[in-house]
Amino acid sequence: MTTASGDTRSRVLRVVEVREETEEAKSLVFAIPERDRELFSYRPGQFVTIRIPSDRTGSVARCHSISSCPAEERLSVTVKRVDGGYGSNWLCDNVTAGTSLEVLPPSGAFTPRSLDGDFLLIGAGSGITPLLSITKAVLRCGTGKVTLFYANRDEKSVIFRDELRELAVGHRERLTVLHWLESLQGMPHRTRLAPLLAPHVGAETYLCGPQPFMEQVRQALAEHGAADDVHVEKFTSLSGDPFTERSPTPAPASVPDSEAAGRAVSVIVGGEEHEIHWSPGSVLLDALLDEGVDVPFSCFDGECGTCRAELVQGKVRMGRAEGLTEDEVEKGAILACVTEAPDDSDPTRIVVRFP
Repeated sequence: MTTASGDTRSRVLRVVEVREETEEAKSLVFAIPERDRELFSYRPGQFVTIRIPSDRTGSVARCHSISSCPAEERLSVTVKRVDGGYGSNWLCDNVTAGTSLEVLPPSGAFTPRSLDGDFLLIGAGSGITPLLSITKAVLRCGTGKVTLFYANRDEKSVIFRDELRELAVGHRERLTVLHWLESLQGMPHRTRLAPLLAPHVGAETYLCGPQPFMEQVRQALAEHGAADDVHVEKFTSLSGDPFTERSPTPAPASVPDSEAAGRAVSVIVGGEEHEIHWSPGSVLLDALLDEGVDVPFSCFDGECGTCRAELVQGKVRMGRAEGLTEDEVEKGAILACVTEAPDDSDPTRIVVRFP
């Protein structure tokens, strides 16, 4: 199936229910046709990208985290209004049951490899969305315990308030929910967060929320030596159009024919090793797609972090990578969509590993 946008990966999905979570947030529930169930299978913590109509640009693309878990029949995303944000306000104001939207398949690496460990999930505001998906997946399909720390302005801004209460009551032995309300406790600060988080250090930790909040949390965890192993999700507004199908990238005109094939690069995907040719001036994602290697991707602009990989060996040139933190880059993380081949004069073998 090819949609009007020309991307063979996207599908037009029908919204079957809209749930009002708070005055500022709504959940959109999609029905997935049987023929597309495999395409839209997902892991807890992932997101989908939605095409939103625009009078000025024709459309914009926005990523929204999945709030359902894979064990549920339908796929839900939750959208919170952003002050001055076109996409979130359009979805909240215009989508009703029966609305059809063009959606790309689930993406993202903010997801546990196993559901059987213990988890510390820390979120603020709409950052709860992927954390709820992980929580429900662990409780329904895993054996681990979950501590969920959730910060909000006040009680009425708590997204999924009733659902969280029901989950906590139904899973008393495995789920602990800790609420932080700024109206009662003030702004979350590392000096007050550190003792609250201390008993849970050692659990696999996932963090999602506004940047200032996440920075305070990371500083609090650092006091216990636990800041380096935190999985962080960053919300971004895509500037490009991921719904446009990519064409194979020709070698730059300035590159002699003798060098057009580029250099050999070893790429490990799902434990399987591929040897590909990477032309000078081209990005790694294009090289992989040109040779038929199936890797995750979405935005093409270094914004969403979907095509994240690890540089195991060698040197590369990476452009702007909004989808990565400075710490992640220092540890060797790259985004394939903005990483170019190095100069051929460097003889170092290049090895890249995808999750």
